[in-house]
Amino acid sequence: MTARPAVATPIDDAPVHVSPRARFEILGAVLLGLFLSALDQTIVGPILPRIVSELKGIDYYTWVVTAYLLTSTVTVPIYGKLSDLYGRKPMLMIGIGLFLVGSMLSGLSQTMWELILFRAIQGLGAGSLFPISLAVIGDLFTPRERGKYQGLFGMVFGAAFLLGPWLGGTITEKLSWHWVFFVNVPIGLIALVVIARLLPTVSRPEAGRNMDIAGVLTFAAGIVPILIGLTNAENGDWGAVGVWGLIALGVAFLALFVWVESRAKEPMIPLHLFRIRSFTVSMIAVFTAMFGFFGAVVFLPLWYQVVQGASPTASGYKLLPFLGGLIFSSIVSGQVVSRTGRYKWLAVGALALAAVGVLLMTNLRADTPDSTLWIWMALAGLGIGPSMAVFTIIVQNAVPFSELGAATSDLTLFRQIGGTVGLTLAFTLFRNFLSWDAIRTQLVAAGAPAQFVPSTPPNGFDTGQLTSVGGSGPTFVSQIPAQFQATFLDGFHRAFSIALANSMWLGVGALAIAAFSVAFLHEQPLRQHFGEAAERPEDRATHPGGVAVSLD
Repeated sequence: MTARPAVATPIDDAPVHVSPRARFEILGAVLLGLFLSALDQTIVGPILPRIVSELKGIDYYTWVVTAYLLTSTVTVPIYGKLSDLYGRKPMLMIGIGLFLVGSMLSGLSQTMWELILFRAIQGLGAGSLFPISLAVIGDLFTPRERGKYQGLFGMVFGAAFLLGPWLGGTITEKLSWHWVFFVNVPIGLIALVVIARLLPTVSRPEAGRNMDIAGVLTFAAGIVPILIGLTNAENGDWGAVGVWGLIALGVAFLALFVWVESRAKEPMIPLHLFRIRSFTVSMIAVFTAMFGFFGAVVFLPLWYQVVQGASPTASGYKLLPFLGGLIFSSIVSGQVVSRTGRYKWLAVGALALAAVGVLLMTNLRADTPDSTLWIWMALAGLGIGPSMAVFTIIVQNAVPFSELGAATSDLTLFRQIGGTVGLTLAFTLFRNFLSWDAIRTQLVAAGAPAQFVPSTPPNGFDTGQLTSVGGSGPTFVSQIPAQFQATFLDGFHRAFSIALANSMWLGVGALAIAAFSVAFLHEQPLRQHFGEAAERPEDRATHPGGVAVSLD
């Protein structure tokens, strides 16, 4: 009688084997690194006017943000692919290291161009933090477990959104704006120490001999002009060569990039992944979901500042209902997916709920009560939250472990590009809706005397300036008799609110497309172990597929 071959007993279901204690210490360090990236996006914005004023660089104001956006976006897929080849640990440490160096140098900046350059260095590091952090979760936990922990990423973003404006303002007032950048250093060093000590290195160094240099160059040549063109488009002139010309140039290079990738031995963005329905649907869904989110909710602080006269910090806290809904649903959805293994209709329902929340916001008016707007925001937040965790689980469950980093970084890239495009197009729509004819109609409706309401725009009228005025109103209000100024201001607030509400229809459409696309998702069972069978302890030096594991 022939003995049947022994089957290895599953000892550890995750791709990377570490002790339970080390696993959660690594998780904490990864969340700290992610918090750094998220905090930097919320802590700097409110104090930028102070920085620009001190460094006397108003003409280059947008480049402080654009430089960071360019380098962080371009490097996302590069880090993802390199982490598949050489391991998450070195790439995450390099990313955090660059981010800390950029932070230190930004804090030491004495001129505007120094700050722009050092913010670009920060972005070079930040490009690694989000995609590799998500990939590390994919390494440490099985797809069935990941939902429990990836939902924490939504919580981290919510905490950073809440703490950032307050922390930035407090540090600037008590010390100086330089310390806003220095505060990153101790947090980042803690994360670095834990990652260096505990995170194993999973790598395929032999594949690095075929590194996709042509893909890196053509991708950068495509993304950079598109992002600069979109930044220029926020000024409202889509007919300028600096907008459509740069976008057309970028699209041409991206077409070349696709051709290069189709022939690369180790493509930076593996095109064959798009043959996997779950992967492709997830890319479409996160792109359109972030398109809708940034095209709607991001403008609400502007409404609070202009219409209600709130400070930048206070307007951020007014979004607490949205953030509360986002954090709650992000965590709960991850738990639900982990317990049930089901995610398709959860994602469809969540995105549909987000579309309903933004649809209700199209009714925004100057006299909309805070309590009503809070309900609308809470619904939108509850709908957006699951997209922070669920699609990462779907993608990581659908692709081979050897391409988990590249797939996760692709998801991050589609999120960032979707948000950038949505923000730009929504802002363009908003400016178009806030025309002089629209303002004039609301001034008359509010009771403004006809003799003070010209049929043509007053001298110096610029819709771009109207988006940055506070509760005192635009300059043309101060040019009329004092007894009519309150009426004019009321009319302007009405026009502003209607224009903002109308621009949110773009977000409604994008979120509806996201929900519709997920309905075509093929729901695959979540894997509960890595490979066909877990290996024996003595065989752990090599994982299925030739993936080497080093504990150095």
